[in-house]
Amino acid sequence: MKTNMILRFVCFIIVLTFSLSINAQLKNKFVVVLDAGHGGKDPGNLGNGYREKDIALKVVLEVGKQLEKNPNIEVIYTRKKDVFVDLFVRGKIANKAKADLFVSVHCDSHTSQAYGAGTFVLGLHRNNTNFEVAKKENSVIFMEDDYKKNYAGFNPNSPEDAISIILGLEEYLDQSIYLAKLIQDNFVKLNRKNRKVKQAGFIVLHQTVMPSVLVELGFLTNNREGRYLNSKKGQLEMANSITDAVLKYKKSIDQNTVNVVNDTELVEEQEMKFDGVTFKVQIAASSRALEPKPYNFKGLNDISRISQGNLYKYFYGNTSDYNKAKSLVKEAKAKGYATSFVVAFKDGNKVPLANVLKTTSN
Repeated sequence: MKTNMILRFVCFIIVLTFSLSINAQLKNKFVVVLDAGHGGKDPGNLGNGYREKDIALKVVLEVGKQLEKNPNIEVIYTRKKDVFVDLFVRGKIANKAKADLFVSVHCDSHTSQAYGAGTFVLGLHRNNTNFEVAKKENSVIFMEDDYKKNYAGFNPNSPEDAISIILGLEEYLDQSIYLAKLIQDNFVKLNRKNRKVKQAGFIVLHQTVMPSVLVELGFLTNNREGRYLNSKKGQLEMANSITDAVLKYKKSIDQNTVNVVNDTELVEEQEMKFDGVTFKVQIAASSRALEPKPYNFKGLNDISRISQGNLYKYFYGNTSDYNKAKSLVKEAKAKGYATSFVVAFKDGNKVPLANVLKTTSN
């Protein structure tokens, strides 16, 4: 009797240990969520008679097939067949899985014979071209039930609304840009025209809380490129490029060697200047009137001070370029000012940052 109890206890411990080991392995897997754009009642663009939803799905399934060969990678799909999935649901899938990466795949279109492959990260679309790309992809929400409720009245045709979803959501921007650059480098190796890494306000990227990219494989409306993307050869080559980039990204993460490069070196249209507006970085507020000298602010130069009631607020830098201001925030945080943020001034008065950014000619 006693022997049986001991045996049962030992078996229980073995099973428990095995179970914990399996759970630990699963938990430690690198999770990649692959998102094939459009689907079901939403065909995407139909350039030259090709269907974006079909091409995106075929490429995503091939990427997943290759990634799944790696035992340390778990692949999750937002769709594996021709079905319609709401944009906010795609983000929920990734967030629930606590994914390490989110990759959304699409094909572009244009009224001309434009061509080339590009990769987008979440950010302020710097010009009308980037806004138009985001607007086309975001307009899918009109096909969703209760879209006004799910997106709080967001209008994809409004530059102001697109900007409003971006502010304060750049936590994973550096990692997203790094992955996007790896993808673009691989596209260049295929002799694809490099449309580079760009930023725009895609809802599907806004919904995720991890490094995320949106890939535009090319233009179906271009006669030659459309044929290429609709071919098995083209789809396999593009899938190989994305897969290789994800594996390189994972390797860098594993080795803690992610090469975080300032986004102005990668993303087009670096400057984002506003006439008559000055951006500064607020680094501190105190009841004490400190001299705005480097020795009082951990070596930072160009410190200014204003009084507001019983408080003195201290600012670092002075620029009309919003992107330069964002780089100043990084510098301030590197010095230990963890809660630094960009503020805007016009005619010497502090004004809401969101209102200033809405005036951009997107």
